[in-house]
Amino acid sequence: MARRSPVIVITGTPGTGKSTHAQFLVDESPIPLRHISIGELIKTNSLHEGFDEEWQSYTVDEDKVLDELEPLVSAGGIVLDWHTCDIFPERWADLVVVLRCNHTLLWDRLEKRGYPLKKIQENNEAEIMGVVSEEARESYQPEIVVELESNSMEDLQENVRRIVTWIDQWMDNNKEGDDVQ
Repeated sequence: MARRSPVIVITGTPGTGKSTHAQFLVDESPIPLRHISIGELIKTNSLHEGFDEEWQSYTVDEDKVLDELEPLVSAGGIVLDWHTCDIFPERWADLVVVLRCNHTLLWDRLEKRGYPLKKIQENNEAEIMGVVSEEARESYQPEIVVELESNSMEDLQENVRRIVTWIDQWMDNNKEGDDVQ
């Protein structure tokens, strides 16, 4: 069955603004979109193998996550928000947005969240090294991956405006009757 609305993946190192971007996008979108925070979905639906005390995070059961998401993704009109994107099948994503943030600002954001020092250091290093960007580029066609700065409210507003413009274009290119998979 053809999707009538796109699937947008918003990814980035923790603290780059994924959930905030996703919620603003849902609010501003010209079409109905559903925001799915994968981290919340994992906790709420027990899609994990337990909690890792050292890293203060859940050990994700990726198969369970994908099984849970498959019917939602097939319908389209969703925004998937998670710190990684490479588990999602390439056929799912119409747009992959990688949010980037200045590492000093990111450190401050993670400290304010109360992250342990080890987790702050690991995430800050991942941001500096562009780990999430590299995962996205290796997992999806380059024309659907876009990297956006997320350092300020102005960046957030501009990013959402750009994604809304992309949605409008996607809808024009995939009018009813067109075969969108």
